[in-house]
Amino acid sequence: MAIPIKPLTDFQIKNTKSKDKAYKLADGGGLYLYVTKLGAKSWRINYIKPITKKYATITLGLYPDITLA
Repeated sequence: MAIPIKPLTDFQIKNTKSKDKAYKLADGGGLYLYVTKLGAKSWRINYIKPITKKYATITLGLYPDITLA
């Protein structure tokens, strides 16, 4: 059984700080906020390519240019 993920809030995203390593904040459905060690935040999504059946990642854009809404 999958673990339910609470969707991110704008307050959580604004208050994220950089760490020694890059990390991810999951939003559900493969979408996550990727925070680099320099503090840059970008939206990314994982998916499976239909023909090759391999995992791939697409970067949708930087936060706050692409908002949570």
